[in-house]
Amino acid sequence: MMIAIRVAMAAVVAVMMMAPVIGQAQQMGEGVAPSAPVANTAPAASELSEVPKPKPAIVIVTLETAEGPIVLALEKERAPLTTKNFLRYVDTKRLDGVNFYRAVNMSDEYGLVQAGVRDPRKLFPPIAHEPTSQTGLSHVRGAVSMARAAEGTARNDFFILAGDMTALDANPDAPGDNSGFAVFGHVLEGMDVVVKIMKSPISPTLGAKHGMQGQMLANPVRIVSARRTPDYKPSPPPETVPAPSPDDPEPDTGAQIIAE
Repeated sequence: MMIAIRVAMAAVVAVMMMAPVIGQAQQMGEGVAPSAPVANTAPAASELSEVPKPKPAIVIVTLETAEGPIVLALEKERAPLTTKNFLRYVDTKRLDGVNFYRAVNMSDEYGLVQAGVRDPRKLFPPIAHEPTSQTGLSHVRGAVSMARAAEGTARNDFFILAGDMTALDANPDAPGDNSGFAVFGHVLEGMDVVVKIMKSPISPTLGAKHGMQGQMLANPVRIVSARRTPDYKPSPPPETVPAPSPDDPEPDTGAQIIAE
């Protein structure tokens, strides 16, 4: 079954699927006052430095595609259920040979690409929904999120954003199914590959049966392999050659090198 991401933007007609969120309770404790005045030895507020919060745990996965690598950081701490499900497909190599088959190109470097297992024999059961109101994540540029129909139907199809689309986040104040889509990671490297896929030629006829005509890639982009990458190191930034200054002397093009 084809699962569509219905983008809630002016350029795309959307029907969002959403659900309520449960709040949290808080407890207060009681202290004991001292029986006699005590000298204030606590440091002043200006002397206190904030202790940096530890970064949430992530798992790094590299998608080697026909257009180049896309490196993902998956939020195993903030979106544990969705990340575990995605890693299950990675570890069983069920993403190998899967295609990016859909691209929504709304404007220059703004849209999304979608991939997923098409063989129903390779699909695991649907997973529970982890809304952004629960995880604290958001649909911003580079976010990796699960496609779904009704809440709790997501299996494997995922999409990557090439622009901020926070309208896809959960919105508890909205009527009806308001739980949005489940972000579970972001792109560390390879946004150029994502944009290249998004800008690939589109079939004029494919997707009509599923309401996605004009969004299906004429030539789907293959995911050659998907692997955990625990030893990942960021690629060095490209070297920049400084522009010549007007005051620089002209090179001596008539000079010769004479070998002794």
